[in-house]
Amino acid sequence: MDLTWLGHACFRARGREGVVLTDPPDPKSGHAIPKTEAQVVTISHEHAGHSSLKSVGGEPVVLRGPGEYEVHEVLVTGVGTFHDDRGGAARGRNTIFTIRLDDLVVCHLGDLGHELPAADLERIGDVDIVLVPISGADVNLTAAKAAEIIHQLEPKVVVPMSYDPEAQRKDSPFERLLHELGVKEVTPVPKLSVTRSSLSDNVQVVALDSRAR
Repeated sequence: MDLTWLGHACFRARGREGVVLTDPPDPKSGHAIPKTEAQVVTISHEHAGHSSLKSVGGEPVVLRGPGEYEVHEVLVTGVGTFHDDRGGAARGRNTIFTIRLDDLVVCHLGDLGHELPAADLERIGDVDIVLVPISGADVNLTAAKAAEIIHQLEPKVVVPMSYDPEAQRKDSPFERLLHELGVKEVTPVPKLSVTRSSLSDNVQVVALDSRAR
């Protein structure tokens, strides 16, 4: 499977079963992405930066909420959560999507704003790769909360999202997450190409170069 970060919370996951696109943004939201074709599109919530089909080509099946789905042999599970730590009172609902491609499970947290209760962890199940938002408490997760959720999910690969990759300050969300996870330095790569056999026994943090223009 090949995973490419198109910007913000939008990723393209390409596997044998097809192409899945997550949270495509409205170009007017400030998070424009290249025109991309997909068979499946997941939308974690209806905010403009996560829910536009304007840059999506083809005739995708669009998944917008909790449930279990099978589309073109791609297995997807949506788990209902919240965009904040107040039961959605501040910013509404959010859906976590787990996507099975090439015998790998990718978990896209959307704009999750809280730690996960045991019932949600059971619904999510085993995770190989987690895509975690790190914008901060005013949008989704602080670095400390993101690290706690990562420990809850126990993935093999962590890919940060929803942050400015150009921010090089020592107190940037990305640097704070690395500190929380005990990782000293990560060099961004254009894409993540991974197979079941290539997964490490230890958790790896992978920074992807954004393809946003």
